[in-house]
Amino acid sequence: MSFFSSIADAREQLARTGYLVDEELATAVYLGDAMGKPILLEGPAGTGKTELAKAVALATGASLVRLQCYEGLDESRALYEWNYRKQLLRIQAAQVDEDSEEWSALHDDIFSEEFLLSRPLLTAIRQDGPTVLLVDETDKADVEVEGLLLEVLSEFQVTVPELGTIEATHRPFVVLTSNATRDLSEALKRRCLYAHVDYPDATRERAIVMSRVPETTDELAIELVRSVRAMRTMELRKAPSIAETIDWARAMQVLGVTELTEAVIEQTLGVVLKHQSDRQRVVDQLGLAGAR
Repeated sequence: MSFFSSIADAREQLARTGYLVDEELATAVYLGDAMGKPILLEGPAGTGKTELAKAVALATGASLVRLQCYEGLDESRALYEWNYRKQLLRIQAAQVDEDSEEWSALHDDIFSEEFLLSRPLLTAIRQDGPTVLLVDETDKADVEVEGLLLEVLSEFQVTVPELGTIEATHRPFVVLTSNATRDLSEALKRRCLYAHVDYPDATRERAIVMSRVPETTDELAIELVRSVRAMRTMELRKAPSIAETIDWARAMQVLGVTELTEAVIEQTLGVVLKHQSDRQRVVDQLGLAGAR
């Protein structure tokens, strides 16, 4: 079952959720769906990579399953593990000798579905309906996790020794994201379609703001985007993301602001900048002496 009938359909469906894509990214989404291949989205933090997976799920009514990667993530947290506490309680309740025939039956029982804890990768494969699997910030995980992903994304099946091989009845639409803090393996990249996601140009970012915060006037949206883009050219610890541009527009609505004056910028810098060093640099470079 395909989510999108064409590149234009993918673009239109995503736009209805407020996620605006260019032709290249729309093409990657359509081909990933049509070819049944994962999409690897790589680019700076805050450019909307994670939001794309959410938008696909929202646009199509699919379930979203997310694997958040981090250093130290292992198979038990990504794939599955056994509920050892529940197994121990069952063993204690049974009170059988380990050398008896009853122990063999008990062993089979405690390694059954009842005791299996499904983690994101196995959960996505076992879903009965359309599913979007988001493997977020893949570059933060250890290299060993890539090996696990290779196995799962190649065949869309998982082997649990005690239960056998579990195959996907509905192949999930898979999005992997990376902030490019380290190079992913060529083997993993070969299995994916690739798209580089950068900050949008001013016109598209303004359109995104107007789509997400429709009460914003065109003039204010232009001012907000111009200011955010200026901040991104500075050597900040964390440049403002697209989400923070949207938050800034929402803050203007809450405050009843229609013009982005220096006083308003000074008052609301905390919406888009989350480090004091970044705030000070923007204050200095924009000459906002009153914000000190």
